[in-house]
Amino acid sequence: MRAMNAYSMYRQNSINVESPSKLIEMLYEGILRFLGQARRHIEDEDIEKKIYYINRTVDIFTELLNVLDYERGGEVAVYLTGLYTHQIKTLTQANMEDDVEKIDIVVKVTRGLLEAWREIHQEELR
Repeated sequence: MRAMNAYSMYRQNSINVESPSKLIEMLYEGILRFLGQARRHIEDEDIEKKIYYINRTVDIFTELLNVLDYERGGEVAVYLTGLYTHQIKTLTQANMEDDVEKIDIVVKVTRGLLEAWREIHQEELR
C-alpha cells in the first residue's frame, strides 16, 4: 500500500513538472524504446518478454488515444485515432505472428510522428 502511494505521488509530480507537449514526446520515445525490446525478444524467441513489451507499447498507444482532444484537434485528432488504432492492430498481428517486419512498420510510423511532433513543438520543447 505504501509503495503504491509513493508511486502515485511520483507520477503526479513528474506529470506536473513536464509540459503536455514534452509528455507526448516522451510517450513516442517510450514506444520506440519498447518496440526495440520487443523486436529483440522476437529474434531471441523469448515469448514472455516479447508479449510484455508489445503490451507496454499498446498501452501507450491506448493512452495517446485517450488524450486526443477532438474539439481542439479536429481532423488531426480523427486522423490520429485511425493511425493509432491501426498501429495497435499491427502490433497485435506482430505479436501473434512473431513478425519483426510489422514491428519495423510501427517503428517507422512512430519515428515520423515523433519528428513531426518535435518540429511542431520545437519552441515549447526548448
